Order: sequence, then C-alpha cells, then structure tokens
Amino acid sequence: MSATPSSILWRASSRETIDAPPLSRDTDVDLLVIGGGFTGTSAALQAARSGASVCLLEAETFGYGGSGRNVGLVNAGLWLPPDRIVEQLGEAEGGRLIDVLGQGPGDVFALIEREAIQCEATRSGTLHLAHSQAGVNDLKERCRQGTRHGAPLRLLNREDTELRTGTNAFSGALFDPRAGTIHPLAYCQGLARAAQAQGSAICEHSKVTALTRDGDRWRAVANGHRVRARHVIVATNAYHLGLNAPFTPAFTVVNYCQFATAPLPPAVRETILPNGEGCWDTAMVMSSIRLDQAGRLIVGGVGSMEHRGKDFHLSWARRKLRQLYPQLPAASFDYAWSGRIAMTDDHIPKIVKFGPNAYSVFGYSGRGIAPGTVFGKALADTLLLEPHGDLPLATTEHYAERFSRAKAYYYEFGAKLVHGVSARL
Repeated sequence: MSATPSSILWRASSRETIDAPPLSRDTDVDLLVIGGGFTGTSAALQAARSGASVCLLEAETFGYGGSGRNVGLVNAGLWLPPDRIVEQLGEAEGGRLIDVLGQGPGDVFALIEREAIQCEATRSGTLHLAHSQAGVNDLKERCRQGTRHGAPLRLLNREDTELRTGTNAFSGALFDPRAGTIHPLAYCQGLARAAQAQGSAICEHSKVTALTRDGDRWRAVANGHRVRARHVIVATNAYHLGLNAPFTPAFTVVNYCQFATAPLPPAVRETILPNGEGCWDTAMVMSSIRLDQAGRLIVGGVGSMEHRGKDFHLSWARRKLRQLYPQLPAASFDYAWSGRIAMTDDHIPKIVKFGPNAYSVFGYSGRGIAPGTVFGKALADTLLLEPHGDLPLATTEHYAERFSRAKAYYYEFGAKLVHGVSARL
C-alpha cells in the first residue's frame, strides 16, 4: 500500500458491469437524458419502462461524478430539518416534499430488489451522531420535528450509541430505521444496466458539447453525432462538464473526501457498527463513518483530495480513526478519494424548466441517492405520461447564485483549518 492512497474504493469493488459504447450514430428519441448519475439513470429506467425511446449520454462513465464517490448513505429527507423546509417552501409544498423524500429509501431499496442490483444493500438504518451536548440538543429538536411529520425516529443515549458504534466518542444519536447503506457506484451502474435492458440507448464517453432547440425538438451534439429528442433532462449536478446549453446549473461546490481501511479482522469488525448502520455527525465540519460488505471501515469528511492541501485531510482521517477506534491495529488506509457536492444557498434541490419539455435538476446538497432516484423517476413521468406525473418540488424558469466561487473556497479552507487542528491526541 502506498503512503498516500488515491484510488476510489467503489470502482475497485463494484460487482455491477455494463457495456455502454460511446454514441456512434445520429438518432431520434422521445427522451434525451444528459448525465449518468442517480438522477439520470433513474429517469432513463422509468422512461424506458413506460415505453418511451431513450438515449442516455454520459461524458465519462456511469457514476463517474458524485454518484460514484458518494458515502452510500440512503437517507430519508434532506439535510435540512423539516421545519426549515416548510419555512422556505410553505406548508403544502414543504409537507409534500418531506413526505415524498421520507419514502425515498423505500423507493431505492424496492428498485434494488426489483432489478436485482448487486450493490451491498443493507437496510439497517442510519445514525446521526451527536459530537457534543450541543449536538444532542440539535438531535432532540430534529427528532421532535421529524416525528411530528410521521418519521419513526428514535433518540439514543450515550450508552446505546456506544453499543451501536463501538466508540465512546459520541454523546448520543438519532436513529432512522427507514434508511440504510449501499455501494453507491454499483447502484448507479445497476440502474443503467436495468435501463439498457428495458431498451434505453445508454452511452458512456459521450460528452454533450451543445444543446439547442431545433424546431419542435431538442438537438444535442456528442462525439460528432446528433441526438434529436422531444424531451430532455439535464442531470449533470456538480459535474456539468463544459456543456453549452440554454441553462447552466448554479450551485456552490463542496468537496467531500473518504478514506477506506483494509477489511477489518473479524473479531474487531464485530465490535464496530455491528448492526451495519451508516453514520454522520453534527459537527459544523461534518464527518461520517460506515462499513462496506467486506468489512472495510470508511471515514469521511469535508475536503478535497484533488486540491493542494490534501495531506491535511489524510492526516486528519488517520487521527480521527485512532480517536474513534484505538483498538484497531493501525490507522492506515488502502483507498482515498473525494467528490463534489452541489450545494444550493437554501440547501433545497432545484428543478429548472429551461425550455419546452426541458428540465435541469441539481443541488441535492449532499443527499443524492434517494432524492436523485425520486426526482429522476418523477421527471420522466412528468414529461412522458398522460396525465402528467406530479413533481415533488415546484419548478422555476431561472435560478442563480452569487459568490459561488468564494463560498467554495471558504468551505475548503475551513475544512483544511479544522482538519489541521482537530482530533489530535
């Protein structure tokens, strides 16, 4: 193992495979989907199952972006507590979004079962960990709000949290039994494989360079070929790679890095997250912990492994591991990687209707798996079904954010600063 690991665990361990050659000819379809992450593959699968002709174009490989670099926590709802969502969207729209996304994990796990996706699906719930007494107070309020909206949440005290996590580093936790963990890249690849089996034309290494209106159709150009479509979904999220289109998603990039150990010895593994929950904490600069099916312990935190200063994050992760689990034989990692999160100002996703039969969806703010799956399916239904399906969120025709670059720098600098001094023994 190298001193500075750099490969992505999910790419090395996915059991899903797919043959998706680059776009090599002109084509006409009902629906064009641009972007092969959770949203795009979900939309393509749903559209194909409804009988529509579909072309899904991915600039790199399926799950290349955030979907293949994800922590893999299938959470219910958004990062925001319910009252904040209602405050920003209103009682009716906010309540509808809370209800729809509360059922999101169920939708994900049902899809996995229906399509026989090999993605280490584990529905053991998630733990939101209190890093301090202030974190406990935050979780109490989140529990109060969530249960008022029908969520089956349960607060755990310090002792119960230690039993579930195998560490005494946390003051309590909020348990959500609706949630779980998956191998995120395998899930994304499995959705693409299922969409292909339903008749979708799915193409990797097919970067769309231009999207324009052509009479009553949309016209996209990729690999020197054109795709004409009645409907289009732009699902590039934080990896909008040089596409010249009528609308460009607006968001602040937040990077999140992860570090995976070798498989733990069986005796040690039995004491760490024995029930298999995925976890994240209440700290201002958030961190996460989980196990994969092979027993690798994965530690994550805000920050990029692709920028200068990545050694701050790697050193932090080693210290964090020693702090949480001093019983481990060595604080070392076999894999290290990071991905981009598209963060909106209000932490609520955006659906922009930028032209006739054309939508762009983005800004999951770190909650991509269940919302991406739900939004992709809903967009396909809205475009293709008669009567139209219902979207979980009202659309807008324009969306912009100010000072995105400055805010992205602030988040990365803050993570380096915190990781430079925290978790020291």
